[in-house]
Amino acid sequence: MAKLTDILGINARTDYLRLNFKQARRKADDKLVTKRILRREKIPHPRLLGRLKTREEIGRFDWSPLLGGFVIKPAQGLGGKGVLVIRKKIPDKNKWLVGGGKPIGVEDLRLHASDIVEGRYSRNGLPDIAMVEERVKTHPKFRKLAVGGTPDVRVIVYNKVPVMAMLRIPTEESGGKANLHQGAVGLGIDMATGITTHGVYKDEPIRYFPDTDKKVNGIAIPFWSEILKLAIQAQTTSKLNFLSVDFLIDSEKGPLVLEINDQPGLSIQIANRIGLKRRLEQVEGLEVESEEKGVKIAKTLFASQFASRVRLASVEKKVVGVFETIKIKTGKKKRATVPAKVDTGALSTSIDEKLANELGLLTKENILLQKKFKSSLGEQERPVIRFIFWLKGKKIITRASITHRKELRRMVIIGRRDLKEFLVDASDVSEK
Repeated sequence: MAKLTDILGINARTDYLRLNFKQARRKADDKLVTKRILRREKIPHPRLLGRLKTREEIGRFDWSPLLGGFVIKPAQGLGGKGVLVIRKKIPDKNKWLVGGGKPIGVEDLRLHASDIVEGRYSRNGLPDIAMVEERVKTHPKFRKLAVGGTPDVRVIVYNKVPVMAMLRIPTEESGGKANLHQGAVGLGIDMATGITTHGVYKDEPIRYFPDTDKKVNGIAIPFWSEILKLAIQAQTTSKLNFLSVDFLIDSEKGPLVLEINDQPGLSIQIANRIGLKRRLEQVEGLEVESEEKGVKIAKTLFASQFASRVRLASVEKKVVGVFETIKIKTGKKKRATVPAKVDTGALSTSIDEKLANELGLLTKENILLQKKFKSSLGEQERPVIRFIFWLKGKKIITRASITHRKELRRMVIIGRRDLKEFLVDASDVSEK
């Protein structure tokens, strides 16, 4: 479970919300404006089928051609309120099925749209616009998980780095909506692999889906790297410093940005069983020059131990000694063979600065962040780099601290964070 000091509470969240300027917030709060911005920047999103501003426009709108699924939602809505999910049209009848299998007619659609236009669901109570939006074709990976709705992926982004994510799965109780406060299930996601780890249901941690014996962990999210990249693009486009981006994954089109939220909820921490505050602090002030760099930082800093155990549940672990020889990736199709020490007393992997420089690992693109530490010379900074190496034939992608080990024979220390896939034989102290 998350440490209490790492949890981002409502009051602490306010400090981050203040980083979002008023104009950017206003645009994010209006889903129609968001769509225009996404379309301008060529960021994929669900197609808009209609925008209804008055009762007259609602009365003239032709619903009959909408044979497949669609969604009616308020442009100024909040928290999933006022969202009506239509699954499909009933053949030979002028009726449609909503979540849960209930049939509704044209007058029901018009009535709901009228409630939206009158401001029943708007965040400020003022007249609103009813949006009619295509309902995406659920990706095959999720068809057996969701009940009457389409799962979505929420990614929280700060300083151009995706810091936390979850998969939100509709239930019968939520009426086909992927909203946790209405009864949907939320699953934490390992940022490195896109594999689900833990779950939350009604603000309580869960290990199994409600009323089933199916575990919530081990579900691989399709298009994971693309989702993270699009989340960063959405932040750059929206000009919000702290936000969440919601995605639907279409079976044909892939990830689509559903909406942008300038006030991310906090239940995502329960789903991941880890605090958001610590992660936000880790990326504070980093210089992230590109989307690729942001994705790389996210995958390196926020890899989940739980997901590693899921992947390796049935894999026999290899045995390593205290002294091993590793191969380090130094460029495209280039590797260097280097002696290393396996040290279970060290949490993180580290490499000597001179060696890292000789191997070309201290390039600007490869440096993830600058880490402060105290020494006899006072407070100093040393870089933390992206580090790829092979141990016993196993490829490991991690981060490594830069240290000074020129007086020692082994200039690379492999810490226990990168030894989860191995058994360490401490009795084997022979130099290799």
